[in-house]
Amino acid sequence: MKEKTRKNVYEAFTGEAKAYFRLLAYAEKAEEEGIPQVALLFRAIAEAERVHATRHMNLAKEFVVKDTDTNLENSFQSEKNVSENAYPQFIQDAEEEGETAAAVTFSHARDAESYHAKLYERAIYNVIKDVVRSYHVCQVCGYVAERKAPEKCPVCGAGKDKFKTVE
Repeated sequence: MKEKTRKNVYEAFTGEAKAYFRLLAYAEKAEEEGIPQVALLFRAIAEAERVHATRHMNLAKEFVVKDTDTNLENSFQSEKNVSENAYPQFIQDAEEEGETAAAVTFSHARDAESYHAKLYERAIYNVIKDVVRSYHVCQVCGYVAERKAPEKCPVCGAGKDKFKTVE
């Protein structure tokens, strides 16, 4: 793929992915406000944006979905890199600028990403096989627990009620 097109595909992917999540947040807000038809509209268009993002992702060679072993290894390396390199710099920058809230969210994300890397590593070495039937995701910081939600999130301290089950 030529340079300009590659750049545009990446920008399109990023824009569509951001729109997907933004629209899901809008849908949640509309539900909270008791406007289910608008929430449904937001969710429907979010799904369309997911389709667009996936198509753009498939065009970009660095995002190509490969076999599961390769996908696990790539995901492990990505989580490890972001938790060990990107987030520490983000935290430092936020602290230097006195942005405490940003530093806290970056710290939570760094710690959760570190746990994600460990989960991927276990999967790479076939430690999980068919043992895990569900995961529990902290809706405050993104920590992922296996089997059952902890009473208290080890990353941010949120209670068990803040975990969403993924089956």
